[in-house]
Amino acid sequence: MDLSQIQKEILITLITLYHQTSAAIKGEEIAEVLKRNPGTVRNQMQALKALGLVDGVPGPKGGYNPTALAYKELNLVNYEQEAHVPLSQAGEVVKGVRVSEIDFTTLCHPDVCHALIKLIGSVKVFHIGDEITIGPTPVNKLFIKGEIIGKDEVQQSLLISILEMISLPKKSVRTYMNTPLITIPRDATMREAIQLFVTHHIHGAPIVVEGRLEGIVTLTDIAKAIDTGIPLDTPICQVATREVVEVDANTRLYEVIRRYKEKKIGRLVIMEDDKPVGILTHSDIIGLFPSL
Repeated sequence: MDLSQIQKEILITLITLYHQTSAAIKGEEIAEVLKRNPGTVRNQMQALKALGLVDGVPGPKGGYNPTALAYKELNLVNYEQEAHVPLSQAGEVVKGVRVSEIDFTTLCHPDVCHALIKLIGSVKVFHIGDEITIGPTPVNKLFIKGEIIGKDEVQQSLLISILEMISLPKKSVRTYMNTPLITIPRDATMREAIQLFVTHHIHGAPIVVEGRLEGIVTLTDIAKAIDTGIPLDTPICQVATREVVEVDANTRLYEVIRRYKEKKIGRLVIMEDDKPVGILTHSDIIGLFPSL
């Protein structure tokens, strides 16, 4: 069937939003993504419904769902099996848009590196000069940051000048963790903890008792305690953090990077057979990948 450009944009945006939320999508949500008038989207939805491309869901939480015919019409028969490759702008993932293909158009040029980014979703929300970040890609965990220098609303693609490109390694965290693990006894004082940190040039250490991880104490914990008037001879168990973020030693590095942002932490304790064997800090990651 012969769909108009606006109908294709609405249908693609509906499918993208539907797979992000697994819920019916309202016409207003699609209009917001496409920067279109909600009335225009609602009118087109009725036409798409008549064509059998969308189903209406009644009720306050209702909206529209794409039909199997919609996937076939847009040649998205394997859409559900495809990995989601996000696209971010100003640190926020762009809703209703995902990357389907990256074509390096000037990879061999000595001074220029451009890429053509093909999207599932509308390019209308992007403007020349915007900086975007793509990734991670599913296989090589590739991140690309670039500036938009062109866009094609018919082909749903962006042309970017690449500013940075990083591929996260697939090796496990055991490759990068700090060992041997420097620990501190539960009955040590804050003064002794500071001495330990200075001696080993570290900013924190886990508390381990008979091979069991019982907490972690950092310079930040001690500084906060001193600021409230707690004396330096106080046992560290009284100021330590009990909830420690642990990671199995076989976990791949790229899988744990987002935990630093999600948990807002500075270090992870690496575990093997339920015993702490190493530590990986945010500074270690920055040292490996300064652009992160």
